[in-house]
Amino acid sequence: MPESPTPPRAHSRVAALQRLAVVTVLGFASGLPLALTGQALQAWLSVEGIDIATIGFLSLVGLPYTFKFLWAPLMDRFELLPQLGRRRGWLIATQLALAATLLALAATPPKQALQVFALLALAVAFVSASQDVVVDAYRTELVLPSERGLASSLYVLGYRLAMIVSGGIALIWTDATQGGGWTWSEVYRTMAWLMVGGALFSLLALPRLPVVSGKQAVARHDVVGFVAVLLAVAVGYGLTQQFGGAIARALLAPLLRASTAEAALQARWVDLATLLLGIAATLPLAAWAARKAHFETLLSGLSNYFAQPGAVGFLVFIVLYKLGDAFAGSLMTPFLLQVMAYGSAEVGVVNKVIGLWLTIGGALLGGALMLGLGLWRALMLFGVLQLASNVGFWWLATHGKGQLPGLTIPAFDLGIVHLAQATPVDGGLLLVVAAENISGGMGTAAFVALLMALCNQRFTATQFALLSAFASVGRVWVGPLAGVLAETIGWPAFFVVSMVLALPALAMLWWMRAPVRALEVAPQ
Repeated sequence: MPESPTPPRAHSRVAALQRLAVVTVLGFASGLPLALTGQALQAWLSVEGIDIATIGFLSLVGLPYTFKFLWAPLMDRFELLPQLGRRRGWLIATQLALAATLLALAATPPKQALQVFALLALAVAFVSASQDVVVDAYRTELVLPSERGLASSLYVLGYRLAMIVSGGIALIWTDATQGGGWTWSEVYRTMAWLMVGGALFSLLALPRLPVVSGKQAVARHDVVGFVAVLLAVAVGYGLTQQFGGAIARALLAPLLRASTAEAALQARWVDLATLLLGIAATLPLAAWAARKAHFETLLSGLSNYFAQPGAVGFLVFIVLYKLGDAFAGSLMTPFLLQVMAYGSAEVGVVNKVIGLWLTIGGALLGGALMLGLGLWRALMLFGVLQLASNVGFWWLATHGKGQLPGLTIPAFDLGIVHLAQATPVDGGLLLVVAAENISGGMGTAAFVALLMALCNQRFTATQFALLSAFASVGRVWVGPLAGVLAETIGWPAFFVVSMVLALPALAMLWWMRAPVRALEVAPQ
């Protein structure tokens, strides 16, 4: 007898599981390089003896994450490899490019060639941000509206698993006493081969998306527009290099004369002011160039976004929601290694492995709670928990380690990672990291669901890149300020500032409750 056809409902469940599995793996591919230009990079630089203020400024290698909306329209407009579909061609290309740039970074010693090292790290961040553009667009187009909460949680699951590998396990690998004694160059080469595996998965396992209908922009206009924007950014950079420092010194002169800070620290404040002046000059110049050169996909995508109610308010809220969390975590690795004097293996186990597993648990819990809470209440509750978690870092900076009973992680050998000896874990560190990661995972799940709900599928890459670029402002731009501020006011006051920075987002969320609730989708 012929087999009976698969029931439609069963087929629908299988398709849903496939979509969610793909989202999880893409989260891993997206999360792997982030730590390699963030916390893992900070750990490498800390081991090399680079000072904290310089490490803070080197967080600017993450700048492409905040400007990726400028080239995202090209990924909306053009198919790199048409036979693979609108998104998969770009995804495979960016993943292979990531492997190549990570190999180049692995071959560059930071202390002997800091400028070249920084430029290569910037290249890794650029390609990583480009991969994120495609992953975010593909995920938003792939999942159904009713799946957004769960898809966001599983994306965070994959993302944080990758950060366990590139952040936590990597720290254990590099611990000469407890771990494998790897060099950071060996770690980065290993991550490069993992990205090659990600490219193979994208080639073989990703479903092809249906073509989205709509009028396409003139290709020549988009290419010319992109080049015009790049030239505008180059002009802005040149003007900043030529005149920004002198203007910043003149503006800060009265404050610096009254300051008792060392000359090196005063120079950092001048550098920070120069950076802000450069941004203030470059962004309007780039916007003017895009309009004059008719960068149609960018302009249409932005116009479509800003046509919806509360568009500007949402952008401001997106910057603010993770700001306090980003400020507290911007220099977490050098704080724990250099200031608190924890060992690499202890930080790797607690902050990067146990902590990230707790983030995953928080994300999954957040996704489950969102089914009953809805988007607005989830954002509010999780935002309050994020603020409260920063109290723990203030307590740790004030009281030091050894205040709470800890535990001992026994020696183990799992093949890919091992501890040579039992590792004592400070109880205060464990408690603080647990609170921060659970609340952060819950907040991230709700936050990603909000970004997905705000996107139009005709311009998914452009709009999600814009929204996530604003979301990364805290993570990238607070680094220089955080490094200078921590050295100026001390770590306890620094963490108090991080708590204060979390308050405006909660106030704004209360004010915007009607437009946020309008984005909520009833479960199907």
